[in-house]
Amino acid sequence: MPVLPSHNSLMSEISRRSFFDRMTDGLYGVALTSLIGQQALRAAEKQPFHPAPIPENLAPKRPHFTPRATSVIHLCMQGGPSQVDLFDPKPALKKFHGKTAPRELTGNAVFEKDRTGKLMQSPFEFKQHGKAGAWVSDALPHLAQEVDEMTIVRSMYNVHPNHEPAIYKMQSGQTFPGHPVFGSWITYGLGNENQNLPAYVVLADPSNRLPTNNVDNWMSGYLSPLYQGTRMKATGSPLLNLAPDYASVDQVARTKQDLLKQLDRLHQKQRPGQMELEARIQNYEMAANMQLEATETLDISQETPETLAMYGIDEKETDSFGRRCLLARRLVENGVRFVQLYTRGQIWDNHSNINKSLRTACGQTDLPIAGLLKDLRQRGLLDNTLVLWGGEFGRLPTAQITSAAKMNVAGRDHGPYGFSAWMAGGGVKRGLVYGNTDEVGYASVENRVSIQDWHATILHLLGMDHEKLVYERNGLGERLTHQFPTRVVHDIIA
Repeated sequence: MPVLPSHNSLMSEISRRSFFDRMTDGLYGVALTSLIGQQALRAAEKQPFHPAPIPENLAPKRPHFTPRATSVIHLCMQGGPSQVDLFDPKPALKKFHGKTAPRELTGNAVFEKDRTGKLMQSPFEFKQHGKAGAWVSDALPHLAQEVDEMTIVRSMYNVHPNHEPAIYKMQSGQTFPGHPVFGSWITYGLGNENQNLPAYVVLADPSNRLPTNNVDNWMSGYLSPLYQGTRMKATGSPLLNLAPDYASVDQVARTKQDLLKQLDRLHQKQRPGQMELEARIQNYEMAANMQLEATETLDISQETPETLAMYGIDEKETDSFGRRCLLARRLVENGVRFVQLYTRGQIWDNHSNINKSLRTACGQTDLPIAGLLKDLRQRGLLDNTLVLWGGEFGRLPTAQITSAAKMNVAGRDHGPYGFSAWMAGGGVKRGLVYGNTDEVGYASVENRVSIQDWHATILHLLGMDHEKLVYERNGLGERLTHQFPTRVVHDIIA
């Protein structure tokens, strides 16, 4: 066995000099540790605020501060409604009709050669409406009577001139798929008031033609599938297989459902941390609860003839979109957090004969949307329901034609640089026109509002801080506005 040195022999090897050398090493170490600790503390203080994880369920959740709105109806006008033909009149277009845009009117704007054409005046007549005197064209005679409920933002802009990337940007804040859409972020942050209905409902075209980008428009990305949109039909059964195909005694059905819940929870307990499993179980449980409530909520036969007429239901031109607008009101009235409506295809993508094609798009939607605003107001729902209207971009002020001889049947190409959108109810100012484009309506130049500004303002009206609504993923704090420069547009908030 090795012989250990005695205590006396160890002490004899340490001289006075070596003793103080070692003590100094220790002091240096303590000092270094202290400095490192202080640096780590300062670094931690500079880190962005990451709140506690939001529970993965649809129970109502407390917002960051008192909200102005509690639900949202998004009227998604895919295709790009023309701002200079609807909400943003430009006298300069009449003056320079058929001519190249003077440089002093467009600043540093660059017109792409294959998208140029000549400046084209609007074929529609504009008049001022409401107490605020907002300008609206005769293509929207019914909405023109509702401008005192709206904030019309004339200075929106997007970052891409093509539909697919621009729609991804409008929905999720990025120009490519894979990120949660803003409806999913809202339901992630706030949950739902009614546990027997989905938090996020999509009312797409009943002909089963999906909008551009298909189901990506309402997907939850890296959030739980619990927060993605649930598509419902406006006619017939709202969901496939909603009702059982056989008769059953109520007590037997309830007992069966209770047993299934217990088995589901036992299965889940053995597989912790599986987000998709939890979402699937909750969706099946909701489906059972929906068998009664969803059918009743979407049954518009309970409405009066006056209400149906207000939405244009049973009229050939307006019936389809009118039914969905009425269902949107019934859904928010019954506690649904977010409802999204889509028109048929891209009826606003008016590349040719805009005089006819834009009138057709307005004819299908103008009366139903005006009816929705009136109905919400009459029922006291508009104060806490935020209504959004707009597309992924607008149109260029130039004619899209092959020759000057065809100006009378010209359309307009995509214009992401400046366009109009509006909000109503839910805490926004009434009768306000905000921001401006240049003299010909090419680009926004005053009080510009980006897509992320729009998202942040919507969240703010719902009582959420866009910097605090965070989802932790791979060590990053993901959020709807990402890392883009963003502002809440307080000027439009009442």
